[in-house]
Amino acid sequence: MSVRQEIEDKLHEAFAPREIKVVDDSASHAGHSGAPAGGESHFNVMLRTSDFEGKNRVARHRMVHAALGADLIGRIHALALDLDV
Repeated sequence: MSVRQEIEDKLHEAFAPREIKVVDDSASHAGHSGAPAGGESHFNVMLRTSDFEGKNRVARHRMVHAALGADLIGRIHALALDLDV
């Protein structure tokens, strides 16, 4: 399973997303410091869920990081998050 799919699956399990989009942007960072040769290291995530209602930006980011888990977060070099209700 690709890292992109693993991210998407974990977010679907943890939240009731109204909208979700996970984009592997690794190719744009090829050759940069910290970017592994095999890719699957840089991701953009857009997630819309009512689970974020009343939560500030930091709390929303913490929720996503907890949902993905330390193992998966440890395999990702960069994770851009666009989180809203």
